[in-house]
Amino acid sequence: MNAPAAAPRIGGSADRAGARVPVLAVRELSKAFDGVQALHDVTFDVHAGERVALIGPNGAGKTTCFNVIDGQLRPDHGSVQLDGRRIDNLAPQSIAHRGVGRTFQVAATFPSMTVRENVAVALLAGARRDGALVGGIADALHDADEALERLALADLRFAHCASLAYGEAKRVELALALAQRPRLLLMDEPTAGAGAAARDAVLQVVHEVTRNADAAVLFTEHDMDVVFAHAQRVIVLDRGSVIATGTPDDIRRDARVQKAYLGTDAPHAPHAPADTR
Repeated sequence: MNAPAAAPRIGGSADRAGARVPVLAVRELSKAFDGVQALHDVTFDVHAGERVALIGPNGAGKTTCFNVIDGQLRPDHGSVQLDGRRIDNLAPQSIAHRGVGRTFQVAATFPSMTVRENVAVALLAGARRDGALVGGIADALHDADEALERLALADLRFAHCASLAYGEAKRVELALALAQRPRLLLMDEPTAGAGAAARDAVLQVVHEVTRNADAAVLFTEHDMDVVFAHAQRVIVLDRGSVIATGTPDDIRRDARVQKAYLGTDAPHAPHAPADTR
């Protein structure tokens, strides 16, 4: 099937001053709901080839941050740029077409369709051929089979999404997001509800996404074992503000993070309280 139009590649590009341009640039982002400050002056970058975890206690602002990045919410202040171009004034579908893919805490699929059909439709949409489903469906179904193999979902290809267990639906949703060939992949608790084998399959695909520095991954995760083993960098939110950024080892040792989220009794322990928001 035809490949989607290539998005601008940033792996080796630079701005006019010669600095490396991040895939995602969040600047002074603020958002309030009925006077409650969900985000306050949040600033961070995610570069091509990076796997970055966004963590924090319940109500820290992680989901709000994701919702602003992918266009579901408009910020009260600040900006979001993708590959150096501002996107916070765009509709969600326009942001998706520019290269932002997302999975949600509650998996979003077409429940009446099979797993294979869900992924095939996503592939056609990613190739901008969603208006011509009949002509391209054969190629898309073949490609969908390959995508499902990568995520250890081949045995479920003919199952209807309405019948899937939670962890299975999460993996199907990841396949849908990857079908768009995103420059930036936002993942909301990608391993929740998954067994050990399924979790390994998901994380292997995440590594593949960033391996050739073609894309960036920003994810939330309640399992600190997953965060510390697979994130290259960690951003910690508390009460809507960034309180720490660094490597997993930096975050383990940070006194502010221990107090706000990880707990003060075991600074080097990988476990943390469940982060369900």
